[in-house]
Amino acid sequence: MSPEDVRGTSTRNMRSCAAEFVARVTVRNRLPLDYSVASLRVVDFLIDGLRKGGAERERVRETLFGLGAYVGEVLVRRAGAQWVDFDADQRDYFGQAVGVRMPDGRVWNPLGKVRNRFELGGPGESLQTFYLTLHGRARRVVA
Repeated sequence: MSPEDVRGTSTRNMRSCAAEFVARVTVRNRLPLDYSVASLRVVDFLIDGLRKGGAERERVRETLFGLGAYVGEVLVRRAGAQWVDFDADQRDYFGQAVGVRMPDGRVWNPLGKVRNRFELGGPGESLQTFYLTLHGRARRVVA
């Protein structure tokens, strides 16, 4: 998905965005992006690499979006979340059109979490830690 398409993002295409991103980045590299919780550590490393390489956010916007879609899809597959279109207030608050709703009704913004990891870095913004401390997860693994 190109950066221009991000504004038109809806829940209808997030799963395919994640799959396309995984296919694109794993065709050249042997990255273990298998939608597991452990793979979120790989996402942390990828974002850290972008930061250390001095990439400007606008230049890596599409990659960050793909990583955010991937993180959201991990939440869908492993934590029982569902992709949701944010309402106007949520869009204003999160700065995104879509996010995920957990089984307990809480909404989260995986696209924003990826952006925060890129902009702020550090262990406090780890996506793997985000998942492991996430409130509202399903108790069982969802395939």
